[in-house]
Order: sequence, then structure tokens, then C-alpha cells
Amino acid sequence: MKQLFIVLPLLLLMACGQQAADSNTETTAAPLAGGQSNVKDDTSEPDVVRIAVNSNVHKTLVAALKAANYVDALSNAGPFTVFAPTDDAFAKLPAGTVDNLVKPENKETLQNILEYHVYVGNIREELVQDGMTLNQVNLDNVTLNKDGDGNITVNGAKVLGVVKASNGMVYVIDTVLLPPDKK
Repeated sequence: MKQLFIVLPLLLLMACGQQAADSNTETTAAPLAGGQSNVKDDTSEPDVVRIAVNSNVHKTLVAALKAANYVDALSNAGPFTVFAPTDDAFAKLPAGTVDNLVKPENKETLQNILEYHVYVGNIREELVQDGMTLNQVNLDNVTLNKDGDGNITVNGAKVLGVVKASNGMVYVIDTVLLPPDKK
């Protein structure tokens, strides 16, 4: 009887293993180009990119993310804390700056600016402390300040709102953050 209990599971394992080895299945699904940013999911909490894409005030930021090829990177699991300048924030830059930055020959500069807006980690609003320093993706620091009323600034840029994303937090800001000159 003991031998039956030992032999029967072994036979089942061997049969399952043989069946898997014999099956010749073909996949007809085309590979998904573009990474996770192409996955449509209308029921889950949106990621930081979907929040920007669905926003009426972040069209310039989305165009910059596309020009720098950062849509997929920020669609990944994260977590990320993104300081997202509004269209009005970009409009405060000198005339022609945005048009110049999105040119292919300026991709590296644009990437550096965008990386200065991203921290790898999830900094929730209640965790922000006055004078807090974050080391951004481009390896430069930003300083967060919080006054007695709970108003937050990032390097002087006012935080207009905070949105929780599936892969982090989005802090909507009124000014484009420019990394320090490394001369």
C-alpha cells in the first residue's frame, strides 16, 4: 500500500511533465510595443503618467516626457514622487525655451531637467518636513519647505495640489524646476 502512495504521485508528475513537453502551442499575439505605457486599464488607480496625460494642465509636461522618451520609465512600478509643472509654469520660461528643449538635439538637456522633477520613492504629503532635502534622479537635490499652514514649496515652487498615483505621488507645481548649473 505504501508503494502505491509513492508510485501514484510519481506517475502523475511524470505524466504532467510529459504532456507539457509534448504540447506544441503557437502564440499569435503580437508583442506589445511601448512597454507598460500602452496597457489600458480604466479600473485601477492611474500611474503618474496617466495622471499627467488625463490632466488639462499638463499638456506641455506630457509633450516633454514623450520627447525625452520617459513615458515608459514613469509608467513602471516605481514608486516615484513627481513634481509636475503646469502648462502655466512652462509658459513662465523665456519665449522659445520649450520649443528648443523638445528638439532631438537637446534631448539630453531635457532629460536632465525632467529627471530633476523626479524622486525615486513615495513621499506622501504628511511626510514632508520643513527643510527636507531629496536627491533627484539626476543626482541633484531639491529642498521641500512646509509652513505652519501645511503649504509646501519645492525649491520655492508652490505645490498647488497633490495626487496619489498607483506608482507614487504627483505634486502639481507652479514653476519649472531648473537643475543647478554644473560649471
